[in-house]
Formats: sequence, structure tokens, C-alpha cells
Amino acid sequence: MVALSDELIKGLIRLPARHIWVDYDDVADVLYISFRKPQEANDSVIEDDGRIYHYRDGELVGITVLNASHSAGN
Repeated sequence: MVALSDELIKGLIRLPARHIWVDYDDVADVLYISFRKPQEANDSVIEDDGRIYHYRDGELVGITVLNASHSAGN
């Protein structure tokens, strides 16, 4: 069973888009979250925690989570 926490629901509501696309590559263990299709990102910021934030002209258009199954204590 999968349960959505209140924290997750509140976080989804605060995201910068009303439509969200989520893809998970289980072989590479990478989670792709897009707020715009196509993203057409022209800048990306890689954080130490393995998350990559993709921007289009300063607007957040997507997030890539490396080693996704190990994120958040999974």
C-alpha cells in the first residue's frame, strides 16, 4: 500500500505548476519530475544531494533525482 503524507500533499500544492509529469527509471534509479513538457531547460543546478534543478529563463521546469530509491531514507 502507498500512502501520501500530509507533508507530501502540501509540497505538491506548493509546486510551481498545476500539471506534473513524473517518470522513474528503475534501472538507473533516477526520478524525473517535469513542470513543463517539453522542459526546454537552458540552465541546470546540481546540488550535493544528487538533485538537479532545471530552469528555463529562471523558471523551475524540472527536477532530476539521482539515486532516487535511496532518497528520504527509503
